[in-house]
Amino acid sequence: MIPENARPLIWLLFMLVLAFTLGTTPAAMASGLEIAPEVAAMVEKYGVFTLVPPFLAIILAFITKNVIFSLFLGVLSGTFMLELNGADVLSALGKGFLLLIGKALESLADPWNAGIILQVLAIGGVIALITRMGGARAIAEALAKRAKGPRSSQIVTWLMGLIIFFDDYANSLIVGPIMRPVNDALRISREKLAFIIDATAAPIAGIALISTWVGYEIGVIKDAFDSIGMNVNAYAVFVQTIPYRFYNILLLAFVVFSALMLRDFGPMLKAERRARETGKVMEDGAKPMISAETTALEPAPGAKLSIWNALIPLFVLILGAVGGFYYNGYTAIMGGEDKALINLLNNAPLSFKALQETFGSADASVVLFQAAILAGIVAIIMGMWQKIFSLGEAIDTWVQGIKSMVITGVILLLAWSISSIIKDLGTAYWLTNALKGSIPAFMLPTIIFALGAIISFATGTSYGTMGILMPLAVPLAFAIMPDMGYMLVCTSAVLTGAIFGDHCSPISDTTILSSMGAACDHIDHVKTQLWYAITVALVTVFCGYLPIGLGLSIWIVLPLSIAVIALVIRFIGQPVEEAK
Repeated sequence: MIPENARPLIWLLFMLVLAFTLGTTPAAMASGLEIAPEVAAMVEKYGVFTLVPPFLAIILAFITKNVIFSLFLGVLSGTFMLELNGADVLSALGKGFLLLIGKALESLADPWNAGIILQVLAIGGVIALITRMGGARAIAEALAKRAKGPRSSQIVTWLMGLIIFFDDYANSLIVGPIMRPVNDALRISREKLAFIIDATAAPIAGIALISTWVGYEIGVIKDAFDSIGMNVNAYAVFVQTIPYRFYNILLLAFVVFSALMLRDFGPMLKAERRARETGKVMEDGAKPMISAETTALEPAPGAKLSIWNALIPLFVLILGAVGGFYYNGYTAIMGGEDKALINLLNNAPLSFKALQETFGSADASVVLFQAAILAGIVAIIMGMWQKIFSLGEAIDTWVQGIKSMVITGVILLLAWSISSIIKDLGTAYWLTNALKGSIPAFMLPTIIFALGAIISFATGTSYGTMGILMPLAVPLAFAIMPDMGYMLVCTSAVLTGAIFGDHCSPISDTTILSSMGAACDHIDHVKTQLWYAITVALVTVFCGYLPIGLGLSIWIVLPLSIAVIALVIRFIGQPVEEAK
């Protein structure tokens, strides 16, 4: 039997596949994009069935509520398809299993992926040390005095998410563990905490003027405009797209209005009422994305509760990351061949432009790992200085924190593996070509937003979606209407559509990390967030991109869209009572 809560999503996926199947021809498959011959062969061979691996993983995740099992079968189905030759099913299955192992090793061997897993493990160690020193409890108690109820606690969580704007991974890994005890005490569901974390991770990092996202976003923008012969200041284009990033902005507003009004709807309403009425912050039988070792970790006996035992390591982590981004990016630029950037760093090393360029050129996976190790060392020294634990006990605690993150590392590894499989099958290329045809000018931003969401949802990567779609969206917008304002709107639709799809996808790494940071059941997080993400996306389309496409000013459209979000929560949302 298919669970009731999974049926709407499965029907949505089925209708998307059916629509694309009916609207796609072999000619469309063979045209347009320059792709590797072997990938083109897979697209030609399987067509709509290139969607099987991601959709199988997504549907099974909702049915079984077991992410690892679902991702494993999704990857195996993809490797099976890659190895299938004729009717030799048994041979393809055996070779597919071997290829699955190879893909997992390949994903782990990638320096970026390895750095992400190491930073996740290292930050887990830091959080365990902070908890053992009593810092996490001290902060929770201090915030609890200011967070008088669910309303103020959610706003504080949202503000912390905005403060850690420079990286979405760091956001998920820091905000959740610090705010979880406060939210638990005030009977806020883990689902709502995970949503707030997710809503302030990629959305804020994607539009921040300085972040680990900026370099990549500027890169895909520059390449796309270069392809049509336009020499633009890519960073200026990036800044000009910010007011048109409706999904990012509206989702941030959604969190605030929901918290201030204490209103929710859909599965989130059920989760919040359960938490308020019974004190159960998770459903019975939920499987939180963190081990019991961490949630049960208590301050050491006799440890004096001090917020500095948390704030100092966290400040070291954040300042180490900021300084590391600058130094890592500075080193990369100075070792490169871009004379203009080298001159910029020599003449004005601390200018805003220099900061933007260095942050954009930094390797975030390496920097965050380095910062986490440094923060861990500082925490160990502090704990030993206060005689809270010995060196041996400190290392045991650090390792215990690392162990709690192993399941997250496994899921990330499988998510990256399925992303690699999807690339080999040409899934994103098939989806992109399926939309080719005659498109009215006012509809193009909406169509780009929708296509970006579908690709990102199916592949679980906003970065990959931006890289695939941007080179198509900009030339297409230029061909339909060679106006810079119009092209800015279409560019923003790529960037924000990719984040929307990423938010809805259970195989997205940022969605996984948000569940982990909140210690929430991953599928419960996806299930509750899906309704809110789709609601914000509908407002994005009908109150954002369609009016903009019809010529309305952004300074009318944006405030109107924000007002509609408030009205939706007020009249569709139902009140959630504060705990007595």
